[in-house]
Order: sequence, then structure tokens, then C-alpha cells
Amino acid sequence: MSLHTKLINWRRDFHRHPELGFLEMRTSTIVADTLERLGYDLKIGREVMHPDFTMGKPDQEETSRHYVWAKENGAVSKYLDQVAEGYTGIVATLDTGVPGPEIAFRVDMDALPIYESEDISHFPLQEDFRSINNEMHACGHDVHTSIGLGLATLLMDNKDDLKGRIKLIFQPAEEGTRGARSMVEAGVVDNTDYFIASHIGTGVPFNHFLGSNNGFLATTKIDVSFKGVSSHAGGQPEEGKNAMLAAANAVINLNAIPRHSGGATRINVGELHAGSGRNVIADSASLKIETRGTTSELNDYMKQYAQSVIQGAAQMFQVDYHIETVGEGTSAAGSTELAQVLVDAADSVKLVTKLEENKPSGSEDATFFINRVQERGGQASYCIFGTDLAAGHHNEKFDVNEDSMLSAVQTLFETAKLLSEKQ
Repeated sequence: MSLHTKLINWRRDFHRHPELGFLEMRTSTIVADTLERLGYDLKIGREVMHPDFTMGKPDQEETSRHYVWAKENGAVSKYLDQVAEGYTGIVATLDTGVPGPEIAFRVDMDALPIYESEDISHFPLQEDFRSINNEMHACGHDVHTSIGLGLATLLMDNKDDLKGRIKLIFQPAEEGTRGARSMVEAGVVDNTDYFIASHIGTGVPFNHFLGSNNGFLATTKIDVSFKGVSSHAGGQPEEGKNAMLAAANAVINLNAIPRHSGGATRINVGELHAGSGRNVIADSASLKIETRGTTSELNDYMKQYAQSVIQGAAQMFQVDYHIETVGEGTSAAGSTELAQVLVDAADSVKLVTKLEENKPSGSEDATFFINRVQERGGQASYCIFGTDLAAGHHNEKFDVNEDSMLSAVQTLFETAKLLSEKQ
């Protein structure tokens, strides 16, 4: 079977069986099984994830429920117990035995809580690999995981031409910027000389390549709960403490936070849930909020201002409140020298290349890896492989041109060859 065919088969299987962050049990066990068969040394779960730095992890009930789903839907039993608690990260290492640098490639594995389109024009439906559950790979992480396995295949097939150590990092829970920090704090890249993360799409055209995307906004994801006192809305309204009004007041004033002259800042309240009946003073309310900033300092400004607004709303309506950080990403800038190596590799694969781009975009927790490697004297970059998109990212009709995958694998492999010659 050709590598191109393997990539498509992997991608369609992962697409058909999407899993949310920290629940990638089926995906990670298949990845682990494939990597071990190729001959990699593996570390899985708590070996490569620090439990104290996992953010927004599902509770035990949801994790246990998904364990059953994974077991019933093709998870590889040999590895399933190692990821049963939701620590689903994997690091595969190829040690060539020849002195050289440590090179790390990171791909992400998680899906999104989006119900995939059932429109007859949707290609995954036509080809029978549409999601079998209520989640969806609407951002291309099924593609990223497949590219990681394709790269693993090429590297092992050509290990005699390489030097140093090569790590393949399969990260959980990128969505919501939740999974990377736990792997960084576990020391996964503490000895890495060159770190490369990648993404498909994001507006880059098919057969085009961007060596370093530097525009990621720092971000914090916050869950807020307000706790008041319920009461009869008609009979004794004065005895109630209205959590819904506190939440509504917070929403209005969060959106009124002054923007900063130092760069782009963002805030969004994506969810508000409150109340239990039309004649009951609401005793509980919850918000899901995110802040962003061009730099970590600007994001901190937004986050601290938001905390003051939430505290003020709670005091105004005499209710209690609790704030939990469930995701976070920092700002980062790629290493231009490494981006040039990536561009040279992409040129050899006949892609149309661009070295860097700095305009503000979304957020990514690969920035934790980038910053840790650079702080320790290494180089890091986040590159983009272009593709044709059926719809935008995080859309129910999202789909990619699968012919983008092979050139991505080849570019990363050529990068590994070029970097392995460096000291």
C-alpha cells in the first residue's frame, strides 16, 4: 500500500471516530500501536503529561463513559488502560545512535463538539467516513494525526540517513488550549534543539506553505459560576439573591472593558446558562468566557479586568462567585532560522513558499512548547500547510483536500534530514 493511500485511510478512520480533548482514547491507542509496530520507543499518558497542569479535563464520569465507547469502537486494548484516566498524550522517539540534535515534531489529535453536516454534498458523507457520533473533526486534527503517522513511517524507513534523536509528540486537547502545557511541564521538550508544530489550512491555499506563523494571540479560557438564593418571584422576591442578574450584568460589562493601545485585545462570552423556572429567582448561573491579546501581557490585562468585572457583578447582587481557568495559551514568535530550513524543505517538494507571517490570528497552545524550547536555547516554529477547504475551520461542513497530506509529510521529512546534519 502506498503512503498516500495509508494517509487517506488513517485520516478517514480518525475522522469517522472523533474524540474530544483528553478523551482521545481510541485515537491514541491506534497511534501507539502503529508507532510501536514501526519500531519507536514509546512513552504514554502520565509518563508525558503532568497532571497538575491539565486544564479543563472532563470529570471521571464522562471519562469512564468514553472509555466504554472507545473499547467498543476499535481502541487497541494493549494500550487502553494506559490512557483510561484521560491522559492520552504520546511521545515516540527514534534514536539513530549517531550524534546529532534532538528534533521534535508535534501534532494534535482532538475533535470539536460540532455535529457534522448531513448534507448530501458533504464529501465525508458521500464516501462514508462522516462522524459516527455527535462530535466532529472540524479543524483538521484527524489530518494532523495522520501526517504524524506518515512522518513516522518515512523517518523509520530512512533512519540510516539520519542523525541525533527525533521525537514525535501526539498532543491531546489543543482545542480550548488545554493539553500542551501538561506535556511541557512533564519535560517532553526540555532537551529539544529544534521544535516544529504544524497545521493544515487556516486560509493558506493548496500547494502553498508558510514557514512560521507568528500571529497567535495569547488567551485564557475561564468558566465562571454565580451562586445566589432561590425564592418565589411573586411571593417573596426580596428573599432571593439573583445569580442570573449578576451573570447578565457581568456579560454587559465584560464587553465594555476598554481595549488597550498596546495591541489587539479580545473578549467573548460564548455561553450563559441560568435559572430553573419563570417564577423562581435564579440561584445559579454560569458563563464561559475567553480573553485574548497580541502578547501575554495584553491578555493578562484583559483577564485581570474581567476578574474585577465578575467580582463587582457578584457584589452588586450579593451572590457568591467562582472562577476557574480551563485553558490557556501564550504568545510566541517562531525562529526565523528554523523557518528558513522549513521553507527550503518545502521548496524541494515543489510547494509555493512564504517565510513568515505576523498578522493576529487565533490562539494555539503549541506556544508553550515554542517558548520552552527557545528559553533553553533551541529554535522553534509553527508552520502551515495549505489546502482546499470545503468550509471554514470549526464549521459543520469542514473538509480538506486529502492530496495535501503527502506533501506535508515529505516536507517535514526533508526538514528532519536537513536539521539532523546540524550540530
